[in-house]
Order: sequence, then structure tokens, then C-alpha cells
Amino acid sequence: MLAVLCPGQGSQKPGFLTPWLDLSGAEDRLRSWSSLANVDLVHLGTAADADEIRDTARTQPLLVAAALLAAEHLPMHDVSLTAGHSVGELGAAALAGVLPAEAAITLAGVRGREMAAACALEPTSMAAVLGGDPDEVIAAITGHGLHAANRNGSGQIVAAGAVAALEKLAAEPPARARVVRLQVAGAFHTPYMAPAEAALGTVAAGIVPSDPARILLSNRDGTAVDHGREMLQRLVRQVTAPVRWDLCMATLADLGVTGVIELPPAGTLAGLVKRELKGAGAPEIVTLNTPDDLPAARDLIARHRRAPTEQTIEDGPDESRDGTDRREDVS
Repeated sequence: MLAVLCPGQGSQKPGFLTPWLDLSGAEDRLRSWSSLANVDLVHLGTAADADEIRDTARTQPLLVAAALLAAEHLPMHDVSLTAGHSVGELGAAALAGVLPAEAAITLAGVRGREMAAACALEPTSMAAVLGGDPDEVIAAITGHGLHAANRNGSGQIVAAGAVAALEKLAAEPPARARVVRLQVAGAFHTPYMAPAEAALGTVAAGIVPSDPARILLSNRDGTAVDHGREMLQRLVRQVTAPVRWDLCMATLADLGVTGVIELPPAGTLAGLVKRELKGAGAPEIVTLNTPDDLPAARDLIARHRRAPTEQTIEDGPDESRDGTDRREDVS
């Protein structure tokens, strides 16, 4: 069984989309999506520096666009499962057939702008707590009035909330743990993002989703979501709800996933999977960062493709080469 993963905010790198623009139609696709996201995706993916693409309003649509652009060059009809980390869930939902690509890009633009606006309301941030006993770490986070915004597995829990409280947590870390401040604009996946959730919900209400054509995991609890309307509701709710990527990886293991492809900008989720899913049953992993990685990704799909019995929709619609879907960290 093969899984395709879409990364979240924090995975972006300056110029990471540059080689993809050499592919036919890629620049036109990004320019079309730019009008939906209200940002210049070509500039952001090629010429923008690290500070510019760290801006939440720009980063979120850029990441969703990157995943969808790369996936157009893969035989996605042979993929059994998709999942995304935080904003990457929008890309995963599109790749599963729940949302058209255009809707995913539009929602990513709204999500990014509104979360950036919510961050400006009061000084908040996030910090990774590395190591320590998970129960003790959670107790320390809540004891300082903070929220466990991400549980990423492999000894990594992300705390979020008021800057002053994060400073106290760093000064008094849990036993055998260290606290590393993250370069983010605010406390994502906490009640501080309530205005953004409300704004995203308003836009999402005008979208008619489809049911997934393949297994689609949710960050809320790591479960597979069978109904498009439920997934759309979860995508909205996830703005203020914790990301349980640890549970998503547990589901990958439970389902017996044997191959994993992380879409660009790849590396973060692949690293988490590699550290979490070890031993004889560990999946084979390909990180897809440039078009040069496409042959390895296609080969992995060919060797781990879903069996005919997994094809739940006979002759169902699939992702087309023009990006239209007929049947795709910390925020």
C-alpha cells in the first residue's frame, strides 16, 4: 500500500519550485492559481527569500500549490492513501478527490491570510519540546497555560500560546527535554486562531465537496474520513484544533503502508515517518523535491500500487494533467 504525503508550513525553502517551472505548463498553472490565492506563486516559489516565504499568508497557498503541481506528474490513480500535515491537508484532500485543485488553492489563500491576521491580534508563538516523557511534557505545557498544538511523534510535541508563557516553559523545561522556539507568526492550532476558523468556514460553506476516492487521513485523530462534507468540516476545525500527526503515522502502520512519497518541499514528514516506523515493516520512502526525483517516485508507485480490489470507484474520475480534479509541519 502506497501513501502520498503533503507537507505543512515550515518545510518551505527559497527557490524550491524553480526546477518545476521547466516542465511544460507549470508556470501557467501557477499563474492561474496565483489569482485564486491572491499571491504571486511563481515569484514566491522561485525568487522570494526566506523571510518572504515565512509569511503565513504567502506560505500556505505556496505549499498547497507545490504539492498539487508535483502530483500532476504522478500516476495518482495507483495511490491508495493521502494525508497532509496541517495546511497540507488541503492538498491531500484535493488529491483524494474531495476538493477540486482550485478550491484547495482558494481555501489555502484564505486560511493563510486569516491566520496571519489572527496572529497580529496579540503576541503568541510556538516552541518544539523535544524529548522527555510525553505525559510529563503535556502536563508541563498545560501547566503553563499553553496548548499542545502539534504532536508529531518521535519525541516532538509543539507548545503554543502566549510568548511570556513560552519563555517560562523554556526556563523550566520538563525532565530530559529541551525547548526550541519556532520562527512562526503566532499560536497556530489553538483557540487564538478562532477568527481565522470563522472566516475559513464562511468560504468553505460555498464549496460542494465529493467523497474521497482513496483513503484520506485526518489530522484530528488519524482516522480515515469517508465523507467529503465531514472532511471539509474537519479542515475548517483544524485551524484551532491540535495536529495529531502521531496518530496519522500510527494509522499508516496499522494499514500496512509499504511505500511513502512526500511531495515538495519534501523531507520533514519523511523524516518523522522514518524515525517513527522502524524495523522490518518500515515503509520505503521517496522524497520528491525536483523533477529529477520523478522516476524514483513513479517506480515506487509501480512497485507498491494498490491492488484491483482496492479500486473502490470503477472507472472513476482521476486527476488530469491540467490539474482539474474530476472524481493535493506547524500550520
